[in-house]
Amino acid sequence: MIDVPLPDGVAAVGLVAAGLLLVALGALVGVLVTRGRRGPGPAVAAVPQPDGLDRGATEVLAALRSAAVVAETSGLVVRASPTARTVGLVRDDRFQHPVLERMVLDVAGDGRARDEELELPRSAVGGGTLVMQVRVAMLGDHHVLLLAEDRTAARRLEAIRRDFVVNISHELKTPVGALALLSETVQDAADDPDAVRRFAGRMQTEAARLAALVQEVIQLSRLQVADPLVAAAPVALADVVHEAADRARTAAAGKAIEVDVGAVPRGAVVLGSFDLLVTAVRNLLDNAVAYSEPGTRVAVGTTLRPEADAVEVAVVDQGIGIPTDALPRLFERFYRVDPARSRDTGGTGLGLSIVKHVVADHGGEVSVWSQLGHGSTFTVRLPLAPDTLPTAARRTAGPPDEGAAR
Repeated sequence: MIDVPLPDGVAAVGLVAAGLLLVALGALVGVLVTRGRRGPGPAVAAVPQPDGLDRGATEVLAALRSAAVVAETSGLVVRASPTARTVGLVRDDRFQHPVLERMVLDVAGDGRARDEELELPRSAVGGGTLVMQVRVAMLGDHHVLLLAEDRTAARRLEAIRRDFVVNISHELKTPVGALALLSETVQDAADDPDAVRRFAGRMQTEAARLAALVQEVIQLSRLQVADPLVAAAPVALADVVHEAADRARTAAAGKAIEVDVGAVPRGAVVLGSFDLLVTAVRNLLDNAVAYSEPGTRVAVGTTLRPEADAVEVAVVDQGIGIPTDALPRLFERFYRVDPARSRDTGGTGLGLSIVKHVVADHGGEVSVWSQLGHGSTFTVRLPLAPDTLPTAARRTAGPPDEGAAR
């Protein structure tokens, strides 16, 4: 294993961020203590706030870059910064994660501050996590302050460094070795034109496989760095599935496979990246086409699940199916159910892993049903965009649903 040390600056940034978090907390408490010790008089009198907070405390909260939440000792939220609401820590006047409410109640019970690193789900739909450094302490006698620093990006960078080295050492050596061996064979067969043409063709195949592998490793690494919800935009799934289907039809036409897209509900709008969602659905379609027999059909259906504030996109094929014992490992990097068939189809073993990362980064999850000889169904489940988003900002959606593709 090659150890690639992090630059000193990365460690320094982490220490500075932790220091700023503690300084901000100390400053906030200091404001309250100082104002409590001052004598009465119009020059120092605090302006009462609707939630009972001192005006100075409110000003400090507004200046913090961390997600900040002030709650009553009962756990009821009275003030939350925009960041706290954006990352989903708070909705209305309640904490969205029971572990945060429990920390607040524990601090209110014994007055002792807590500091923990927590992994929190991105959404109620499931899939994807946020890594938050959470500090909770009393704020006066009747309130509790929660500060949360997002450490997700730092954890992503650590994973990228580790996984990239593993990916390079594990997979790239195979096509590189094959190319080296084939080039030696071509050199030895210089006097045999037929052999040269045959081995040159195999070299082109291996070179194409190597290029695809490098491209997907780079794409997977970028997915681990970028967070599509940081600069999320409303995206209509009608646009996503139609764009993905159009891109997949070229390969499908080569095998006389029909790609059928069912009607998409008008309310099927999610938050995230249009390009990444197209990549995820396109990978599922390419996978379905690659493992289906000529003359069959691949369908895409979209279904709203309003009771769960979610929407599902299902890709259904009539392919060879997947053995039951292979299903738990299907989304692992470089895992191939049938390595020999993967070589024939040009598969790298990264397509489904990319799908899993994209969906998880959008707060969703992907599942699979399959039966040997009867095809497979891959279902992507994503949280719907909040109704509070401006309708004009959403991408144009398709017509009302007339039934999922069958």
